[in-house]
Amino acid sequence: MPIVNIQITREGTLPEYTRVTREQKAQLIEGVSKLLLDVLNKPLNSTFVVIDEVDVENWGWGGLPVEEYRKLMAASAHRPDTTELVSIAKE
Repeated sequence: MPIVNIQITREGTLPEYTRVTREQKAQLIEGVSKLLLDVLNKPLNSTFVVIDEVDVENWGWGGLPVEEYRKLMAASAHRPDTTELVSIAKE
């Protein structure tokens, strides 16, 4: 019995959405279940899909909270490595 855990951030993908919609989650569950059926021949009724939503303030990237990392990336003309990001954040 496959158990698939999908972690997504709790933020919208369009300006009018503040989170992933019920319909989008249903599409994820259906798509992952069908993929396991097609690739591994796992029956739909034996596949479990769990979606965990993570608040944006509860994850980070490159040694920084993700919102700070995104601001730095948007302000940067190039993609600095993690060391450079941390040193920029401390300034």
